Amino acid sequence: MAGHAFAADANSPAHEPNAPPAAVETGSGAENAEPNSAPARDRVVFNRMCTDILAKMVDDDGFVNYTSLKFKRTHMTALGYELQTLGRDEYNSWTKDEQMAFWINAYNIQKLWIIMNNFPIESTRWDRLFKSWGPHSIRHIDKNVGGIDVQKFIIMDEEFTFREIDKRLRTDFDDPRVFLALSWACRGGPPLRLEPYYGYKLDEQLDEQMKKYLTSPYGFRIDRDKKKVELSYLFSPSMYGKLFTDNYGTDLKFKDHPKDVRAVLNFISGYVSPAEKGFLETESYTVGDITFDWTINDISRRGR
Repeated sequence: MAGHAFAADANSPAHEPNAPPAAVETGSGAENAEPNSAPARDRVVFNRMCTDILAKMVDDDGFVNYTSLKFKRTHMTALGYELQTLGRDEYNSWTKDEQMAFWINAYNIQKLWIIMNNFPIESTRWDRLFKSWGPHSIRHIDKNVGGIDVQKFIIMDEEFTFREIDKRLRTDFDDPRVFLALSWACRGGPPLRLEPYYGYKLDEQLDEQMKKYLTSPYGFRIDRDKKKVELSYLFSPSMYGKLFTDNYGTDLKFKDHPKDVRAVLNFISGYVSPAEKGFLETESYTVGDITFDWTINDISRRGR
């Protein structure tokens, strides 16, 4: 078990008590960024600090080079320090979009930290045989204590888990797209971006994220021969499907399906190709889940 996230360990750099790691960019200004660079337009230091890790460790399809990431422990520790010591007054001064972008980035960087500390993933023959988990499934991590979801970490001097951040996003923000920007650290989940999310262009980034996930075989598929639409498990009512109902619910289309499914189909139809949209709106079909692939999104597993 990796233990608490961003906790000091033997491989972490030594620092003076209460002093920030050397790599931390302090203050709320953009003094370390180029005057006209995109990151300089975002007031959130943590968001800008994520740039180097994501640009260098993530490929175009969202796969991560975890082997190389293990050599970025100093940078990752600095990110953890920034999360822990962020002041609530500063956070409260941000716009809603800046706050939402911050939580997405915090969630995704934290997920990278946990996978990094458990890489390569170890599994037993028993787990592979009787739990039907592949040898490279992230579900092997902390399987005896509740999995990754129960890992604890500190943000603004408050204890969080991934489930608690998920709950906060549901409570504070009225945009279900946010849940398809969160990393599941596996092939079945939405891909990581090569850049952090930023408040000033969050809407554009979330739209791009939706299109990318829905054009992947893990997000959305149509089988015209079988008259079947398959969606990621993340769109199911037991996951995030019901969150689309308020904003995308409709009684005008998709009348063969329950209201929560209608809302998801209505949402999806705004991001897929015209031919796929036509199929969704005018054909008769069943809707089912795509089997969720828990294989780690390590770059060495790409295409396997």
